[in-house]
Amino acid sequence: MPPKYKVGLLVFVVSVCTDQLTKYLVETNLHFGDQRPVIDGFFYLTHVRNPGAAFGLGAGWPPEVRIGFFLSVSAVAVGIVLSFFHKLAPGDRLSAFALGCILGGAVGNLIDRIRYHEVVDFLHFRLWKGYSWPDFNFADSFIVVGVALLLLEMVATEGDSHAPPEST
Repeated sequence: MPPKYKVGLLVFVVSVCTDQLTKYLVETNLHFGDQRPVIDGFFYLTHVRNPGAAFGLGAGWPPEVRIGFFLSVSAVAVGIVLSFFHKLAPGDRLSAFALGCILGGAVGNLIDRIRYHEVVDFLHFRLWKGYSWPDFNFADSFIVVGVALLLLEMVATEGDSHAPPEST
């Protein structure tokens, strides 16, 4: 099995399992709507649900439209990530890691959408002057980490392609 598959599969499995385990722990240890301080005034564990996408986008749509839309978008996203993964060089571990994170996060939230028709969120940060970052979960975090790694890799390799040739 090429290294890209070993890395991608491992990261995918770990990210989906981590996401679903943490959501299970939140659901079994916090009542819906509860908030417990971890670092008082800054970081809290919560138990909330998001029927929409990032920042609640689409949360107010009629349920049949919202559910169909987000399930379709999730399925297309999974297909696109798998397509990108298939095109990676056999030894491209960094991109495989990043795509494994993105795929794991997408599938973690897709599981919630299928089970509950919404996503379980539980990480809550209060920042400066009373501003609270919208609640999120590990699936969201895996997606962000994966996209950030791909962007960093793209910037790094773009710089290499524009570097002057080495003189001998």
